[in-house]
Amino acid sequence: MTIWFTDEAVAAWRAAPRITEGGQARYSDLVIETSLILRAVFHQPPRQTEGLVGSLLELIGFDLPVPDHTTLSRRSRTLAMAPQARMVSGPLHLLVDSTGVKLSGPGEWLVEKHGTQRRRARRKLHLAVDAKTGTIVASTPTSKEVDDAAELGPPLDQIDEPLAAVISDGAHDQDRVHDDVAGHSAEAVVVVPPRSTAVPSPSAEKQPDPARSPYAGHYRAGPNGLAKTSGYNARALVEGTMSRYKRIIGDTLRPHTRPA
Repeated sequence: MTIWFTDEAVAAWRAAPRITEGGQARYSDLVIETSLILRAVFHQPPRQTEGLVGSLLELIGFDLPVPDHTTLSRRSRTLAMAPQARMVSGPLHLLVDSTGVKLSGPGEWLVEKHGTQRRRARRKLHLAVDAKTGTIVASTPTSKEVDDAAELGPPLDQIDEPLAAVISDGAHDQDRVHDDVAGHSAEAVVVVPPRSTAVPSPSAEKQPDPARSPYAGHYRAGPNGLAKTSGYNARALVEGTMSRYKRIIGDTLRPHTRPA
């Protein structure tokens, strides 16, 4: 494993002086974010992450303070993660899906040690993925009861770039999804297969809405027809991203506090 500390990162280790009321932070957001990334990748509790960061600084010979585990836990609650720079230009082709994750909390060790049974809380993680790069560009955790279509708005709010298309499964074949996408990028199209109960609207033949049904003619050709003509087969990439996320990060949310 190679970890590279740039001169800019070292210079930005300590937080900039605060000009508003309140206490002065000791560490910059960059330090906290980097430490939390190491924690997630190596599946460590905060105390071990504190030791890992301290060991890295000692090996390199940097005389820099190490954020303790309490600071990491406290700052993680309000940390605004820096957006990842896009490697390609142009409007986004967005793949949208969700997956279930387990909520870890007090008492989990009883299950592992004694094999006791208890009701395990689960959450749903909604992901928006760049179809060209496979990069997760937006995410929101919700309760497992939240409908996928109802949660499209918050991920879209995290994306500043214009959208070319939003590709998802039949769960997003709802009017509010089209409205959310149109509100973000008027020219974007929504590529979703119709639900099994879907029927054409009375005005579909005479006044079709191209933004709402750009591939309606291909739906009748079946899933393969839709995939070949619309790019719907790119949705397989989001499944790969889900798998990669769970292999690297895991399928458990670490915070013990539940979001409202």
